[in-house]
Amino acid sequence: MNTQILEILEASGKLDEKTLQDCLRMEKETGQSLDKIVLRRGILTEEDFNRAYAGHAELPWMDSLHDVTVPEVFTDRVPQQFARNYNLIGVSADESSCQVATCRPLDVYPLDDLASMLELEIEPVVAPRQEITALINRAYRQHNEVVDEVIDDLSPDNFDEIANLVSESEDLLNVANRAPIIRLVNMILFQALKMRASDVHIQPYEDKVQIRYRIDGILYDQESPPKSVQEAIISRIKVMGKMDIAERRIPQDGRATIKIGDSEVDVRISSVPTNHGERIVMRLLDKSAGIFELAQLGMNPEQKRLMEQLIHLSHGIVFVTGPTGSGKSTTLYAVLSEINSSEKNVITIEDPIEYHLAGISQIQVSEKKGLTFAAGLRSLLRQDPDIMMVGEVRDEETARISIQAALTGHLVFSTLHTNDAPGAVTRMLDIGVEPFLVASSLVMVIAQRLVRRICPDCKEWVRPDEKDMKELRLLKIAPDQLKDGMLPRGRGCDMCYGTGYAGRVAIYEMLPLEEEIKSLVVERANATQIKRAAMKNGMRTLRQDGIDKVKSGMTTLSEVLRVTQLDIE
Repeated sequence: MNTQILEILEASGKLDEKTLQDCLRMEKETGQSLDKIVLRRGILTEEDFNRAYAGHAELPWMDSLHDVTVPEVFTDRVPQQFARNYNLIGVSADESSCQVATCRPLDVYPLDDLASMLELEIEPVVAPRQEITALINRAYRQHNEVVDEVIDDLSPDNFDEIANLVSESEDLLNVANRAPIIRLVNMILFQALKMRASDVHIQPYEDKVQIRYRIDGILYDQESPPKSVQEAIISRIKVMGKMDIAERRIPQDGRATIKIGDSEVDVRISSVPTNHGERIVMRLLDKSAGIFELAQLGMNPEQKRLMEQLIHLSHGIVFVTGPTGSGKSTTLYAVLSEINSSEKNVITIEDPIEYHLAGISQIQVSEKKGLTFAAGLRSLLRQDPDIMMVGEVRDEETARISIQAALTGHLVFSTLHTNDAPGAVTRMLDIGVEPFLVASSLVMVIAQRLVRRICPDCKEWVRPDEKDMKELRLLKIAPDQLKDGMLPRGRGCDMCYGTGYAGRVAIYEMLPLEEEIKSLVVERANATQIKRAAMKNGMRTLRQDGIDKVKSGMTTLSEVLRVTQLDIE
């Protein structure tokens, strides 16, 4: 089996000796199969790996399952939980065999179980995971029925029992024989993960409970269970997060780990009391999601060149700025995974650790135990680091130690909450750091935002209508600047749940601190003066980068207007 995987990696050109040895070492240490390690480390995407494996093993590859009708024999004999758990779905059948789509062609045991259930010979075909998930949903069409059935089964008499029903790692697909409220909460979370939601909001109203999912940065209303099940839902979630279910008057925080098949997802839970009951927000972090590579972040060639320069610096400080949820951590993790090597000692201090990076020491901030960013940074300097990542510069002490580290021969990456790149420079001065220290240590500021990417399955190019013309004027774009005078748009389809968008891409503003900018910093120039000078030297603003991505068909005008501010003249 390993020989096949190594041949696939060699053919992809993604295999070097160090990567190979790291993967084989992890296989020995963790007991995980080599293909799972390759996917977890992001060496190949699951789809690229499966395409290559299908070609290597001479299995059929199906790009799309959109027009497939699942054979009745499959839905009749195969439980929905089994299909979801192993991502298997029938695509055709005859009297002796059933063709089954899988995104885990190396897992042969579920296929053997399937052959027993169907009493047919199984012929595997390989397809993308999202296509299989969408087809399972269409075939079983059971989500709303399950929610209704669960609500019908709920009785106030069994609400108190749920406090005793908690496991270390809840498997969302394990809904058979579970208490109705557990099934309901599991289905809410499963639906959220299936729809790629980053947050689940449970908001109580006077007469109902509204479930809302944040998908690609936008909140969408989902089902509204009746008010009578509110306390049961909230209590169940608090039990999962090991929170005090009797305390309803003060805010609480909790954490849980849930499983969905082989994947594990971290859930951070926050509850606050409101006038209609406790409001819950759950942040979902998929541990099995691969770390992005620099090439996948959406940078243009010039931005990539600047980033590659950063990677080879021996010292200095680099800030990534933007509001919460703008993808700062993703960019930093991509940079760290790019520069991580056995010759470099890379250490991070984070709050919290969002993704675990192989070969990098990561430290979790703990305010209660006195391990603050500043205290942790002092300790890091005694660990002989080459590269450090500080989760966030929040105060003068952290800023000073970070700058001191940069001046004494370390490469430091960190984040700030500012609106644009020049604002980060003035923020450091406002915190209390002397201008000459900022000018001599800061090498680059990267501001970023996330815009929704147009769904590739329903993207079309259209002539600008009246609304588009208004947005073009706001962005100061002449219609003749557009490709053939057309604009990209997502029509809305099953794959993007009718939104026209699927996934997000970053837009960037990169400010290298050249001599002219350093002089302005020393003179305590304001952010507008620094921005004007940077633009004169060729800096592309967030809005300009967004416009470029509209012209190339990645996103829409309304998305760029939503996340960017008016540029200075």
